[in-house]
Amino acid sequence: MKITAVGLGLIGGSMCKAIKKHTNHTVYGIDINKQTIAMALSQNAIDAETDDLGLADLTIVSLYPTDAIEYITENAAKFKKGSIVIDTCGIKKAVVDSVTPVLEQNDVTFIGVHPMAGREFSGFEYSLDNLFDEASFIITPSPSVPQAKLNLLEDLAYAIHFKKVVFATPEEHDNIIAFTSQLAHIVSSAYIKSPTNQKQLGFSAGSFQDLTRVAKLNEVMWTPLFMLNKEPLCFEINCIIDRLTEYRDALMDGDNDRLRDLLKEGRILKENTKTL
Repeated sequence: MKITAVGLGLIGGSMCKAIKKHTNHTVYGIDINKQTIAMALSQNAIDAETDDLGLADLTIVSLYPTDAIEYITENAAKFKKGSIVIDTCGIKKAVVDSVTPVLEQNDVTFIGVHPMAGREFSGFEYSLDNLFDEASFIITPSPSVPQAKLNLLEDLAYAIHFKKVVFATPEEHDNIIAFTSQLAHIVSSAYIKSPTNQKQLGFSAGSFQDLTRVAKLNEVMWTPLFMLNKEPLCFEINCIIDRLTEYRDALMDGDNDRLRDLLKEGRILKENTKTL
């Protein structure tokens, strides 16, 4: 299979490296940064640069959401007829709704996906051929997507060492990802803004590192992700505000029993929560 990756940042670059490491597919790269293309070639992440979207049986678009929508829409007629186009954005409904109709008009199948992996760094230089090991690969197909093409994509995901493939509607994805990913980044960003952060050196250990890790985010990427998913994200922010208020009120009231119950509830929920 011929695969073209558009955007060779952390996710796009890692996808290329994993595909080259674990499969015999031919991989082409497209990126506006020629230094990135040179790095990808030197590291054998791609077989060649291309500007011909008609080559690929599968095109992977790894751009920011609004850029991905614009790129796919503007180039809809250039993709190979009968081929598959996927994006790797962290939100799905806005992308799927925007590009599916225009690609269908050009006999191209669009499938939204979300590789559930990342790092606190961005750019091809931080891409890894094992970034997706043990990770989930979420597929959010439209009802019209043929099962054979879903099977092809699922097989590719397992071939490059994703541990689990999850199917969801775009709406389900966005609602859940607001809780599992986006809220965590918002909370981490807000937490580190305490004035006490200026005095934490020598007093911080694992808990501080765990809660602040994702505050080191790429605000250019995350801002549109949050904005395009603002309703589910605001719901989750309101939920955590309500829960924090319960803890604060128990403390202010000196209510030991209530505080202990709240902490117990959280512990039990964590113990019963499975990941992956």
